[in-house]
Amino acid sequence: VLLRFGKIVEPDVKPGLHMKIPYVNSVRKFDARLMTLDSTTSRFLTLEKKALMVDSYAKWRVDDAERFYTATSGMKQIAAERLRDQFGKRTLHESVSGQRDELMATVTNSLNRAAQQELGIEVVDVRVKGIDLPREVNRSVFERMSSEREREAREHRAKGKELAEGIRADADRQQRVIL
Repeated sequence: VLLRFGKIVEPDVKPGLHMKIPYVNSVRKFDARLMTLDSTTSRFLTLEKKALMVDSYAKWRVDDAERFYTATSGMKQIAAERLRDQFGKRTLHESVSGQRDELMATVTNSLNRAAQQELGIEVVDVRVKGIDLPREVNRSVFERMSSEREREAREHRAKGKELAEGIRADADRQQRVIL
């Protein structure tokens, strides 16, 4: 982008030899390669109001240099909004396993439309690296699983004692018959 006193004069400078007046003109270069926006782990709610910790990233490139230069809003906020919308429309099971590919395709398309209009960039792909439960939910799930396993163990022990008493009673009866 060629700037004259901070205003855009030429939004897409073609390769070649160009003249630049010092202190009057300046050039801002933007990378045209595919770049990665790695977002921090964020907390989203599902359709059933269950919290999930989602870690994601987006692959993007500059599409319109003029719009990209003048854009004020960031892509992180737009990506977080799109992910929040999509996780809010799905249950916990659908988010984790059932519709994960569809979720990422929908987020990529909606983020691409919004980013092209607002930021002048093309979003190529959005991927969810990991979905976890929050720590407090992890503890409650672990405690519930632990209590469930203890209950099953008590049931097995009770069945074993009952079976042992039945075998012992049968052995005592057979002993009396033999005697």
